[in-house]
Amino acid sequence: MQRSDAIIIGSGLSGLTAALELSEKEKSVIVLEKEKVIGGRTSSWDEDGMLVESGFHRHIGFYKELPRILKKAGISINQIVQWEEQVDVRVKGKKDTAVFGISPIFGPFEMVRGLIGNNHIVSMRDKLSLVPFFLKGFLEYKRNPDRLDQYSVKEFAEKHHVSENALHYLIIPLSAGVFFLPPERYSAKVFFGLFYPALPRFYKMRIGAYLGGMTELLANPIATRIEQNKGKVRTGTKVKRLIVESSQVTGVILANGEEIRASHVILAADLAGAKKILREDFAEHPAFQTLFRLPTMPAVTVQMEFSKPVLPYDRTTFGPLTILGSFVEQSRSTFTHVPGRLSIILTPPEKFIPMKEEEIIKEVIAEAYELGLDLESNLLNYRIVSHPEDFYSLEPNNDWMRPNQRTDIQGLVLAGDYTRQPYFSTMEGAVVSGLKASQVIMGES
Repeated sequence: MQRSDAIIIGSGLSGLTAALELSEKEKSVIVLEKEKVIGGRTSSWDEDGMLVESGFHRHIGFYKELPRILKKAGISINQIVQWEEQVDVRVKGKKDTAVFGISPIFGPFEMVRGLIGNNHIVSMRDKLSLVPFFLKGFLEYKRNPDRLDQYSVKEFAEKHHVSENALHYLIIPLSAGVFFLPPERYSAKVFFGLFYPALPRFYKMRIGAYLGGMTELLANPIATRIEQNKGKVRTGTKVKRLIVESSQVTGVILANGEEIRASHVILAADLAGAKKILREDFAEHPAFQTLFRLPTMPAVTVQMEFSKPVLPYDRTTFGPLTILGSFVEQSRSTFTHVPGRLSIILTPPEKFIPMKEEEIIKEVIAEAYELGLDLESNLLNYRIVSHPEDFYSLEPNNDWMRPNQRTDIQGLVLAGDYTRQPYFSTMEGAVVSGLKASQVIMGES
């Protein structure tokens, strides 16, 4: 029977971060991943001859902890991303595009040009209507963030008289384009909370496109460092249940019947997976009833290959008022082995979970045409990646249910971006949760 200081269930960024931190402190760790590849929601793999990733991901310039963890693994962010200082917003029906600068330091002229330009789509009056919306939102987030969770983004925008054009072409891209939810279903607390931690580091704001698959660029280097520290990372290893003795978690039982013992178990699966494992032994335990009530939300991305690029550059683009929440050409950055490559986040995702793939593609092609894009003529291949329970739900009145990393059960610690920390369903949040989980263990050791 194997024994270690810590078992980590799940090899997403939260689990890998916790394992790396503990192994750096000479703790023996075993990471268990049920899939064939590591990375969790930041994984990439070959699916029947086509390289795909778990979703369309971007690195945000103000992240602090993710770059620090990667640095420990010998990786510099600037080596693995291609930076973007602008984003595009395409207008349905008009086949027009607004370009907005997002980087005050690295692209100041583009930012000023975006603020004073694009008036044929969003007038200066529309832009000014956002000022009280953002000022009141950030102020309320600082004073009483839980009150914001009672509002949807749309309700908060209406309360502060945001114009319809500003709502459609600026707010919707930042809601449906980032987390798949339309503004009427998106918590105002989450919306402002995504940007609030960036305010002190706003000068670092820009977006990074990863220069390859995320398992290769992020997960594998961290796993390699863990193994250099004499830790273990096992794939294709499904945990059946926890070992609970005298109300204490002392290990896990694998699907093949193998038992592994440890002083601590970090449950770093996604929310749906964590619920399933916890219900085996703690279905009635009062400590987890709120966690069981925390709802999940799906995510669906379409990844398409073409005989030539669809867009003239690789840049994050939003398609408000369409099912194409956000999308990006990736043939010059992430997937350089193909002539053309497009990844698309679909919104609202629930609509597409039960649909047949050919029906989804047909609808995507039709909606893209409304944005001036031809996704039919040069299409070579496509894959649809669906996650019925990908994130915890970012709708109003859910945030208070997020659990802490420390639990009431001795030997059991939680990690994952659904756990309580300053970020919301982001890679940075996953890393922070992993750091907090490791700190719980080190504090108890």
